[in-house]
Amino acid sequence: MTVADLIGDVDPIKAANLKLSYADDRVIHFGMIPRANRSIFVINELPDLQARIQVALFNILQEGDIQIRGFKLRLPLDVQFIFTANPEDYTNRGSIVTPLKDRIGSQILTHYPASVEIAKAITAQEANLEAAQKEQIYVPELARELIEQISFEARNSEYVDEKSGVSARMSITAFQNLLSTAELRMLRSGAQATTVRLSDFMGIVPAITGKVELVYEGEQEGAGIVALQLIENAIKNLFPILFPKIEKLERENERYPYDDIVRWFSESEGIELSDELNDSTYEQVLDQVKPIHALIQQYQPETKPEDLHFLTEFVLWGLTLNNKLSKHRLGIGLQFQDNFQGYLRNNL
Repeated sequence: MTVADLIGDVDPIKAANLKLSYADDRVIHFGMIPRANRSIFVINELPDLQARIQVALFNILQEGDIQIRGFKLRLPLDVQFIFTANPEDYTNRGSIVTPLKDRIGSQILTHYPASVEIAKAITAQEANLEAAQKEQIYVPELARELIEQISFEARNSEYVDEKSGVSARMSITAFQNLLSTAELRMLRSGAQATTVRLSDFMGIVPAITGKVELVYEGEQEGAGIVALQLIENAIKNLFPILFPKIEKLERENERYPYDDIVRWFSESEGIELSDELNDSTYEQVLDQVKPIHALIQQYQPETKPEDLHFLTEFVLWGLTLNNKLSKHRLGIGLQFQDNFQGYLRNNL
């Protein structure tokens, strides 16, 4: 972008073709701003403009007219300017020069979505999905909330650079990746339709690592590990909203809501959930854990049948994150066991 592009300049080619002197005002080439008279003119990422180009905007904002190359002709303009800029330009590409900022009438500060509901509406509106994905892939409401909660966790994470921020684009991209992961699994199994699983959230890790800027401590941990921590933190914080909170200290001889589930795993070898399981096998594996269904029936009785297995897997993750069960990553899946079996597995 140059001053000539925005404001205008003398056109030597026009002067030569018309055989005119450079003093003739007919050799003036008017830029985009004069051509946008009686319009709204928007400049995106104002700090990216070089300082000399920003200076060229002074007279337009102050006097409402332009003058090109010292010609006596001054053109009054009726243009409404709108500029956009990041509050913190962490790439150090530039800044708004002080005199120009002084001539800007008002500054409107925007913010991230204040609630999960607003964030979900933005993601649903902006996500670029194929028609087949919308028809063939069912997304539980809890999965949509979990996607947005991950962004909220990232904005509060000590590993993520607060100045660079976490935009709504991360949630949008993560949602698209989530459906792509479920779609790939559906195509491999030859099914005609499927439902998003919690294990499909491993497919959104690239969306997280590609959108967040990490501080030094985050770089030391590793982008992939930080992304997994954000997913787990989102699950852990949503869990007590849906089910009874798990206390760190429990009294002996007192019954707790998760005792039956823990007992079921202690009396069995646990379950394995492969990422490649077809829907029927996946449901059969989860249906083995009968106490979870009883828990859901008690605390979330209005759960839709199509949401049941996602919520079942959510309970398993929640119990592992609260140290009630153990979770291990296999080659292409997860294994859930009781803590004693998990301890033996880690020490053999």
